[in-house]
Parts: sequence; C-alpha cells; structure tokens
Amino acid sequence: MAAARVAVLSYIGLTVLLYGCQGRMIYFPTSEIEATPADARLEYEDVTLEPAEGAQVHGWWVPCENARGAVLFCHGNAGNVSHRIDSIRDFNRLGMAVFIFDYRGYGKSSGRPNEKRTYEDVTAAWRHVTEERGVPPGQIVIFGRSLGGGPAAYLAGRTRPAGLILESTFTSLVDVGKHYYPYLPVRLLLRTRYPVAEYIREVKAPILVAHSPEDEIIPCKLGRAVFEAAPAPKEWFEMRGTHNEGHMTMGPAYGQRLDEFLTQCLGPAEKQ
Repeated sequence: MAAARVAVLSYIGLTVLLYGCQGRMIYFPTSEIEATPADARLEYEDVTLEPAEGAQVHGWWVPCENARGAVLFCHGNAGNVSHRIDSIRDFNRLGMAVFIFDYRGYGKSSGRPNEKRTYEDVTAAWRHVTEERGVPPGQIVIFGRSLGGGPAAYLAGRTRPAGLILESTFTSLVDVGKHYYPYLPVRLLLRTRYPVAEYIREVKAPILVAHSPEDEIIPCKLGRAVFEAAPAPKEWFEMRGTHNEGHMTMGPAYGQRLDEFLTQCLGPAEKQ
C-alpha cells in the first residue's frame, strides 16, 4: 500500500509540475548575442518591431544583391538569432534576403514567450517585410525550423507567400508531449499547442517538409505526418543528421535541395 501511495503521489506531482512549469519546459531563450551576420561578412540592419503595446521584438534584415526573394525565418525554441548565422549565410548564398527575428524573451526582445505571442511576433515580422521592406507576398518564402514550424505554418495559412519550408517540426506540441510522456494526460495538461498539422491544411502555396530519420528530439514520423496533412503542391525532403545539426551535416546537398524548391517558387537565382 505504501508503494502504491508513493507511486500515486509521484504521478500527481509530475502532472502538477508539467502543468505549472510547461513554459520553462518548452522555451529556452538566451539573451547574449554571440555573433552577428557581420561575422559571416554579411551586411545587416538591426530592426525593432512592436507586435503589441509595450512589446519590442528584435530582428535582423540581411539584404542580398539581386535577390530573387526574401526568407522570413522562424527559429526554434532555444538560443536566439545569433545562433542561426550559418542558416542566414546559406539562404543569402541562394540569392535570398533574410529577415530573422527573436520571439519575445529571446535575445534583445522584451517580455516572455508564449504561443499567442509568437504568433503576434511572426505577424509583425510579416508586416515589416511586406510593408517596410516592400517585398511582395509572392516573393516571400516562410521558413520554420523545429518549434518555429508553429509560427511559420500559422502565418502561411493566413497569408499568400511564395512558399513554406518546414524543417524538423511536428504535427503538434501535444504529439511531442505524448511521445515523451506517454503515461500522462498530455492533451489535458498542455496549454501550448502549436497545431502545425491543422494550420498547414490552410496553406495555398508550395510546401517543402524536411526531416531526418536520425532526429533524436522530434521523431521523423511527426514530420512525415505533417507532410501527409499538407495540401498539394508539396514535397518531402529526407535529411540526414541530428535535430540541431542536420542542415550542417548534409553539406552542399542541403543547399542544393533548398535551391531546387526556391527555384520552383521564385525562379532561378542570379549568378553573384
């Protein structure tokens, strides 16, 4: 009886912990900007957005000479924009200007993150690219990596971009939670949802879904399910490597596959 009582109390304690501390189990922001695009010999501009009253979101606009379009980059749940310099450089080499931003609570952005705020932040980023930079929606490709697939799919379903790229993302955060905590009532406990598979059904643009079978954080089967839920035209890109390093592990093959999709959406890049 004592052992059963301990087991029940432990179970209750874990559910209370998951419910009360889930924000700290989902978002892992850092404030220090460890590098800038200048370290990759790229020009850039600091940008401050105001997605809501009293909120400030920091981002970088990285131009590209003779750009064929722009990438609106939604990063994952850890670090900040300074940890995505390699990806900014990759897209720039493919003839794309890049706008990357930090959700609230990340980097130089004020406040604390939550699901609703990330949607507000990405919407403000879209307005900046279309209104302040003057890039037509039909020349913007939205990119979401890992948790960034949530804001990216949300935005793509409410706008008319040239294309959507989702890399190493999931059907919903609930499904990720069920993978890690199969013995808990995750659907009842989790307030943060990011229902990517629902959002993607509303997208009216070409879609590329990329995932690696070697992903140790988000099971590849969830990425595959996102692809299955997506409307046509859509493409599947099977990557190699771990969750955080797959895009680097693949070397030139990664950039070549992205270039093929960007060419489909925007036409070929001009030779630099």
